[in-house]
Amino acid sequence: MTNHWVDIKNADVILIRVLDMGDNAAEAHPCGFKWVTEAKAHRKTRLIVVDLRFTHTALVADFYALIRTGTDIAFLDGVINYLLTHDKVQHE
Repeated sequence: MTNHWVDIKNADVILIRVLDMGDNAAEAHPCGFKWVTEAKAHRKTRLIVVDLRFTHTALVADFYALIRTGTDIAFLDGVINYLLTHDKVQHE
């Protein structure tokens, strides 16, 4: 997780893209993942998990995207396209 805890705590949507086997934010970073669960509970934050396998992090997610190896950039390109097409970005 590369964002500051304050960013995670105040986010409307959190996207976790797992890069390597063994990356499981809920189990590998329980102190940091606490901010994700608190944001979900108090701010109704939506959690999107993009992973090759179903983990505990994916279990907690509002949306789980099972992708194949090598397709993560295409997936993110699709997310960016959707956000720009539907004007869902903060222009400031």
